[in-house]
Amino acid sequence: MSLPRVLSVVAGSPAARAGIEVGDEVLSVDGEAPRDIIRWNWLIDEPELTLEVRRGGLDLTIDVEKPPGEPLGLEIHSALFDQLRTCDNHCEFCFIYQLPPGLRKSLYQKDDDYRLSFLYGNFTTLTRFTEADFERVVTEGLSPLNVSIHATDPAVRNEMLRNRRGGPSLRWLRALLDHGVEIHGQIVCCPGLNDGAVLDDTLAGVLDRFPELASLCIVPLGVSRYNHEPRMRPTTREEAAAVVDIVAAWQQTFLEVLGHRMVQAADEFYLLAERPFPEPETYEGFAMHEDGVGMARTFELEFTGRTTTVTGVRAGFFAWADGAPAGSRYEAALDVGAPPDGYRAVRSTATDGSGPHLGDGSAAPVSVALRPRRDAPIGVLTGTAGAAVLGPLIESLDRDDVRVVPVENEFFGGTTSVTGLMVGEDIARTLAAEPDGHRYLLPDVCLSGDRFLDGATVADLPKPVEVIATDGAALRVALGG
Repeated sequence: MSLPRVLSVVAGSPAARAGIEVGDEVLSVDGEAPRDIIRWNWLIDEPELTLEVRRGGLDLTIDVEKPPGEPLGLEIHSALFDQLRTCDNHCEFCFIYQLPPGLRKSLYQKDDDYRLSFLYGNFTTLTRFTEADFERVVTEGLSPLNVSIHATDPAVRNEMLRNRRGGPSLRWLRALLDHGVEIHGQIVCCPGLNDGAVLDDTLAGVLDRFPELASLCIVPLGVSRYNHEPRMRPTTREEAAAVVDIVAAWQQTFLEVLGHRMVQAADEFYLLAERPFPEPETYEGFAMHEDGVGMARTFELEFTGRTTTVTGVRAGFFAWADGAPAGSRYEAALDVGAPPDGYRAVRSTATDGSGPHLGDGSAAPVSVALRPRRDAPIGVLTGTAGAAVLGPLIESLDRDDVRVVPVENEFFGGTTSVTGLMVGEDIARTLAAEPDGHRYLLPDVCLSGDRFLDGATVADLPKPVEVIATDGAALRVALGG
């Protein structure tokens, strides 16, 4: 078990006044050694605290007094202090198994930790969930959680997870729903395994056994060029169309029986099937936006100004693996008054053209000074899937100075086409073939801090780029709209 290590202390805060310093390791808070940031924030919300800290090999006792609800005023190094709950499933479709060699070690960590589901929106299968975990989720109100379902037939789920606990572990899903925990479900749809009749059966099982689910998203299998599983193959146009049709039929059933549509298909299915995206009201609030469901529609609404609500996305795939502290979901749920400083922090876009901002109004740290003229031609960098969405929106502007610049993902290869998995190597190759002196806009969803998944940074790119928030309003502002 590691100790919470202080990374920064806010000047004038209760922590600063009490004498806490950067580098201090916290042994305990009021006699308890916190095992994660969830418990940490419960403990430090008290107006009077006693912290045992280790500084330079010496153990010190520090008393802190603060008004009720005031943040302690320090940042610690990680969300988890005890051991990460690793995943013991062996899913053929797991993207971790499909990563190229040579990436930073944190990206290869395969978790099945309910705490990361609560903190960062990771999906858990519940195969390693225990009675103690259940008690903690219920008593501490750790809601919402995201659960990977894949299939409700026990034998099929066992096969999907390659784990004999796959089917039986769904009992925890039922127990959590019984105790009022908000659950968002996911199905990774693998051609020939859990699509077609099996998908129909799964949705029938959801209606029968788990009707309280807040939402259920169906996402396509992702296949990189490093995939070595013979049964894992790209979804065809016909298979994607079948999924879209099954979802539409079940939406109507859920609407009639439950009063809401519950199940949604990811945007990629509509792109693969060459079908139009559903109307905005079909998404019923875009509950699974962050998982690729309704992103195209929300981006369109933001870009055209038909909504003033900016949904945005978290900044960077695998954000939790880079040690980001807890973000907005956690702090909103606990109401501890801490600033949203994690990768899941709420983002807003400035309306004054000054670029992306964090939810607290401070400038986003990944912004890069522009060298091209403000009136220079503009290239919008995006993944090939994003280009299919952005293309019509850019064309609607009827401007000859703005173009979409698709970035082919050769780093991961295969079917990888989403913007969030763009890496520095591919962007650099694409930019090298583009004209000098143009403005190039880069969505921040492909970054964790200032770093791409392949380890490159924005400074490594061959041409200057402007990093903007990944939402339609930010793009509209950057284009001068």
